[in-house]
Amino acid sequence: MRNKNFIIAIVAIFTTLFLGSCKTLNQFADSLNNLQRLEFKLDNVNNFRLAGVNLSNIKSVSDLSLMDGIKLTKAFADKKLPAQFVLNVDARNPNDGKGGSKQSTATLSSFDWKLYIDDKETIAGDINKEFVIPGTGSSEIIPLVMNIDLYEFFGNRGYEDIINLALAIGGQSGSASRLKLDARPTVKTPIGNINYPNRITIVDKGWTN
Repeated sequence: MRNKNFIIAIVAIFTTLFLGSCKTLNQFADSLNNLQRLEFKLDNVNNFRLAGVNLSNIKSVSDLSLMDGIKLTKAFADKKLPAQFVLNVDARNPNDGKGGSKQSTATLSSFDWKLYIDDKETIAGDINKEFVIPGTGSSEIIPLVMNIDLYEFFGNRGYEDIINLALAIGGQSGSASRLKLDARPTVKTPIGNINYPNRITIVDKGWTN
């Protein structure tokens, strides 16, 4: 009888472990599938300042005030053109329970990124807090604060070309079209954080996953 009870206990333990393993594997498969369905796109650029000069309402170099022109010229002569701006990234979670997908909310715990300007690699960073992306099919904005010295990367282009580049990105008619992000998102799941299998390239012209 003792041996029989022992065997039953062993079978129960292995059954529990097996079922637990199957559940974990299913959770992992669901989490990985949902993760790979997340989509990203560059939205817009705002609050662009170059060497302390607000370019958000400036359309061209000729629109700069005398004082702002002097500030930028001096910064260029000093070989420093620090730019600060916010690059907004659209994140969309299509796991809304329609079309056979399981409805789920995604929590972005890391977003390791590298910024490219005119296809030139510049600075890198990550988010400093988690972002929740509901499974509703709608998108959420992830604001990335950028701090970059444009002279360091584009000083060889000359003063006017750098100013025009800054205006093309963050001026009155600016856009994110000359930017792209090389990123690797990480999503929090019931079984821990899961990284994207590969890095992805995010641009403003269409969704990337």
